[in-house]
Amino acid sequence: MLRIIPIIAVALLCINNAKGQELHDDTLGIFHFEVLKQTIMGGDTILHSTIEEVQIYSIPQFTRRRDMRRYERLVYNLKIVYPYAQLAAEKLEEMNAVFSELKTERERREFVKKVESELMDEFEDELRSLTITQGRLLIKLIDRETGNTSYELVRELRGAFSAFFWQTMARIFGSNLKTRFDAEGEDKLIDQILHLIDSGQI
Repeated sequence: MLRIIPIIAVALLCINNAKGQELHDDTLGIFHFEVLKQTIMGGDTILHSTIEEVQIYSIPQFTRRRDMRRYERLVYNLKIVYPYAQLAAEKLEEMNAVFSELKTERERREFVKKVESELMDEFEDELRSLTITQGRLLIKLIDRETGNTSYELVRELRGAFSAFFWQTMARIFGSNLKTRFDAEGEDKLIDQILHLIDSGQI
């Protein structure tokens, strides 16, 4: 995820004209140190700090009402399914941590069934209410958030037969569990919208 380095802290370092500056965290009661490179020009010391690249996206402007409605609909659908994709990534990380401690295949299968049952109890009604379009978006976002397609996750957690079965069912309804998220291609606009959502702009 993109993070903005506190530029105010860098400005304070420059004002104090020092190689390093102590910054006190009143909440934690600890000090943070940052050592900066410097250049001396005309008697002035100029400090240098490298900050991470920040990508800025603006909300698109449309001349046609139809395009605007299509964009608004996409934003609406993404706001519905994005939290589920983030939850999938979170649960997968938790499961991987537990998996490493389980010693037998039987223990892993029982654990998967337990987690699946808990998720179904909590989210089944909500997920069943998703539209086909929202379902397709969710498949893409799961790949974006986890680095694995839905097909790969099902195959890993439930086995090849289950993956084949659910892929067949998905294809019948016009979806594909093997769909990848292409942030630089056809999903570029979706990726930009998600960044806008993350930053609270929309």
